[in-house]
Amino acid sequence: MGQASSHRYVIALGSNMRVPGVGAPRAVLLTALERLADRGVEVEIASHIRASHPVGPSLRTYANGAAIVSAPLDPPTMLALLQSVESEFGRERRGARWRARSLDLDIVLWSGGAWFAPDLVIPHLLFRERDFVLLPAAEIAPDWRDAVTGLTLRQLAGRAALAR
Repeated sequence: MGQASSHRYVIALGSNMRVPGVGAPRAVLLTALERLADRGVEVEIASHIRASHPVGPSLRTYANGAAIVSAPLDPPTMLALLQSVESEFGRERRGARWRARSLDLDIVLWSGGAWFAPDLVIPHLLFRERDFVLLPAAEIAPDWRDAVTGLTLRQLAGRAALAR
């Protein structure tokens, strides 16, 4: 039996909580990438990790980054894997939106273009408006195109900079 074709994803990473046994948010992101690799996901490249102000009521500064990963997983299966890794880091998906998070892993883009399902939309609906997602993604994948606007991440980041 041949191996399934591999898909590439731009994944956004975020944390603003210390995780016991792992450390501060920066260490959480680096360890999460290692955990993905342990689960058979190839981490091709990761952005620099940067600090960002929280959205919503959380008061803690976030560590944010992005990575290009590849695996023979369709988007729903990749989402399930990402949520499983989040759970390993203590992430709970109940309670208030935008609260402190031990780990947040989101699919921003994938090599298959757009994906629309009740529990998953790619491109991520808000990534164009969030510098903490857009800038790290543009750093590592400047020529990737947003399947909705047709613009590259470099172009979207440039427009965001002009709007600031």
